Amino acid sequence: MSTYGYVRVSSRDQNEDRQLAAMREIGVPEKNIFVDKQSGKDFDRPMYKAMVKKLRKDDLLYIKSIDRLGRNYKEIVEQWQFLTREKGADIVVIEMPLLDTRRGKDLLGTFLSDIVLQVLSFVAENERGNIRSRQREGIEAAKARGVKFGRPVIELPNNFPKIYEAWKGGKITACKAAQICGLSRSTFYYKVSRYEQEKEDLGKHKDEIQDLSVRP
Repeated sequence: MSTYGYVRVSSRDQNEDRQLAAMREIGVPEKNIFVDKQSGKDFDRPMYKAMVKKLRKDDLLYIKSIDRLGRNYKEIVEQWQFLTREKGADIVVIEMPLLDTRRGKDLLGTFLSDIVLQVLSFVAENERGNIRSRQREGIEAAKARGVKFGRPVIELPNNFPKIYEAWKGGKITACKAAQICGLSRSTFYYKVSRYEQEKEDLGKHKDEIQDLSVRP
């Protein structure tokens, strides 16, 4: 029997030290601790997949809490059943002693573990939904206060049409035109495309007005 530990944080900015310390305290070998720095929305994670390939019947897997395994209620339950029933491994959730598949392997013990697992999985996914909801509410509240999100809009100089015509006529290079406008070359090209589209739309609008004016 081999012992493994699975650690997950949602991003590279988050710290996994507490989870690692819990694995080491239990005695999980360093080489058998697999760490993903990725969202728990699904199980498409490189280190998790590598760990699953190594798991054999009667191996033992530790996770600190159920939300470290994942955050999708349905997929957590499916993955738990795959690991315990198809792979034949045992799982221990350190912060929830009731979720220890080494105990109560009879029908009642399995039933109780399944109930606890489904409740905790639901709570994990529900909290994820609550976080998204709070984020949306926070963004809307900030917008109501006048907070601007995204990159600031770069205003074009008043003489941009002349600069555009000079560039279009080959009198100046794109680099020179961008420098005069105070833009990067890529932003200059983007502004040009927007400017040309607006000119085209304006031309179509004028044609439509003229067409209406000549109708009997």
